[in-house]
Amino acid sequence: MTRRRLLQSLSVAPLASPVREAAKVTVTALELFRVKVNRRGDWLLARLSTSAGITGIGEASQSGRDEETAKRLGQFFELLKGRGIFDIEWLRGAAKPQNRPAATALSVLEQCLWDIQGKLFGVPCYDLFGGPLHTRIRNYANINRSTEDRSPSGFAKMAERAVQAGFDAVKLAPFDGMPRDRSKAEDFTRLGIECARAVRQVIGPKRDLLIDAHSNFNLERGLDLARRFEPLNLFWLEEVTPAQPLEDLAAINRAARMPTAGGESIYGVKGFFPYIAAQAVDILMPDVKYCGGMLELKKIAALAEAAGMPVSPHGPASPVGNIAAAHVSATLANFLILEFSYGEVPWRAELIDPPEQLTNGYLELSQRPGLGITLNQNTLRRFGRQI
Repeated sequence: MTRRRLLQSLSVAPLASPVREAAKVTVTALELFRVKVNRRGDWLLARLSTSAGITGIGEASQSGRDEETAKRLGQFFELLKGRGIFDIEWLRGAAKPQNRPAATALSVLEQCLWDIQGKLFGVPCYDLFGGPLHTRIRNYANINRSTEDRSPSGFAKMAERAVQAGFDAVKLAPFDGMPRDRSKAEDFTRLGIECARAVRQVIGPKRDLLIDAHSNFNLERGLDLARRFEPLNLFWLEEVTPAQPLEDLAAINRAARMPTAGGESIYGVKGFFPYIAAQAVDILMPDVKYCGGMLELKKIAALAEAAGMPVSPHGPASPVGNIAAAHVSATLANFLILEFSYGEVPWRAELIDPPEQLTNGYLELSQRPGLGITLNQNTLRRFGRQI
C-alpha cells in the first residue's frame, strides 16, 4: 500500500478541517456575575462568548478585592477581544499580573477558554491536558467558611454534618481572628487547638484531619504549634507562617512530624519555583483561581512532580472553580486531594447544570465536553446579579 493510500484509509486529511475552522473562532463578549454567599465573600463567575456561539465559564472568587478583580478582568478582556480561543499563552504574556486580583482576572479568562475549546472539539477538558489518570476525585470538606460558631462545639457540629454527608477528610482554620496583642495570643492558640481536638473526636481516628493556620504564627510560636498538634495525627498542617521569609516555613517543615502544606496565593511557575526549591512545605497547594489558571496549574504540578511533591489544589470555591481544578487534577500523577467548601449555602449544587454531585466525598468526572457544566440561570437570578 502506498503512503497516499494509507493516509486516505485512515482519513487523516479530513481531520485538519475542524482544527482550521476552530482557529477562526474569536472571543466576542464577557459577562460577569456576583453570587451572594455569606459574610466571608461572594462567588464571582465569568462567562465568555465567541463568534461560534459557544460560551465558556470560569471562577474569579475570593481574590480579596472583588472590585479590583472586576476592573482587571475588563482590562484583560479588552486585550483578548477579537483574538482566537487558543491565545492562552499570548494572554499570559500580555496581561503580566502584578497582584492577586489581576492574577485572578487572568485565571478566570483562561478557565473560560479551556471550557470553550473542549466544547468546540467535543471532548472533556481533562482530555486536553493529557487524559485522565483518575476518574474519581477525592475531596476534603473545608468547614471553615460555613462555621459561624467558632467554638469547639461549633466546629464539631459542622464537622459532624460533613461526616454525615460522606466526607472522610475535614479541614478547619481555628486561628482566624488571632489577636494582634501577642499577650493574648496564647489563650487564642489554646482555643484553636481545642477546636481541632473537638473535631478529631467527632470524626474519629480513621478519618483525616487538616488544619490551616492561615499564617497567624511566627517561627518560634509556629514550631511550638506543630509540636502541640502531634497527638492529633494531622493529615497536614497548612501555612503556619507567612510565605516570606521562606526559611521560616522551611524550618517548620523540617521540624514538624506531620506533613505541611501551602502555596495557595502564589502565581505562576516562577512564583512556585523558589517555594519548591526552599522545601517550604511537603504538599503544594496551587489555586486554579489565582495561580494563572488550568494550564499553569498543570505546569506547577509538573514542577512539584519533579521535586517528588504531591499536589492538592487549594480552592474554597463554587462548583465552577471546583470542577475546573478537578479536570486538571484528574491528569496529575501526583494529585493528592481537592478542597471542597462545605456547608456555605444549601443551594450550592444547583448553581450549575447538571447539579454538582459528590458521593462519599468523591467527584465523578463526566465525559461531557469542556468543563461539562453550564450556569443555572434560575439560581443566578435568585441569588446573583450581573455586574
